[in-house]
Amino acid sequence: MTEVDDEKVFPLRIHIPRANIVKSERPNTATLILFHGSGGNGEDFKQWLDILNRKELRFPHIKIIYPTAPIQTYTANGGLPSNIWFDRRNVSIDAPELKHSIDIMCNKASELIHREIAGGIPPSRIIIGGFSMGGCLALHLAYRFKRGLGGCIAISSFLSEKSLVYESLKFDSSTKYPELLMLHGIEDNVVPLQWGESTFNKLQTLGVKGRMLAINSASHDIDETNLKYFKSWVKDKLR
Repeated sequence: MTEVDDEKVFPLRIHIPRANIVKSERPNTATLILFHGSGGNGEDFKQWLDILNRKELRFPHIKIIYPTAPIQTYTANGGLPSNIWFDRRNVSIDAPELKHSIDIMCNKASELIHREIAGGIPPSRIIIGGFSMGGCLALHLAYRFKRGLGGCIAISSFLSEKSLVYESLKFDSSTKYPELLMLHGIEDNVVPLQWGESTFNKLQTLGVKGRMLAINSASHDIDETNLKYFKSWVKDKLR
């Protein structure tokens, strides 16, 4: 697929449908934005986490936003239409990224962040995260587009070996980036643990601070152990 083909698949008019929002119990002083994986949607992602939490996932002072990706052609799935954040040729750490499609969606997702800032939430009180492709989107946002955010979470996610994120960080003079939490199932048979470890190690080398946890009980999913670490980390960062 050429760059021109990429532009045809991802027109500039693309938009993110309405998001599912969980209001905080008190007036919110922070925001958490969570991006689902390929083929999912914000409502299903919310329900998944609620089931694991055994009640609606909610924080006293943190608003949660679950956006839904637009339906677009997904080359890695035989060109079938799917809810995806960006296109890719295949699910492989060796596959080159399609810059045009990633950048369009990062700009659209940035609008969600801008709205929160306009509503009085400081960037440092905003955490973004996601599962699988959603985590990859969060990594691009946090380390290419929105480096003043309060943190980034990537669950069962990876970046390509020659990711635009790495190239961007190489030429950046900043000394502080959003802190990173990566969670990855040891038995993940879709995105191997080694891909997640490679991503985390490269980001660390380029100045990103954080931690990565390999979850014994998980495959390519989020389980109760993932959720426990995830909730604790968010509460600590957005007290």
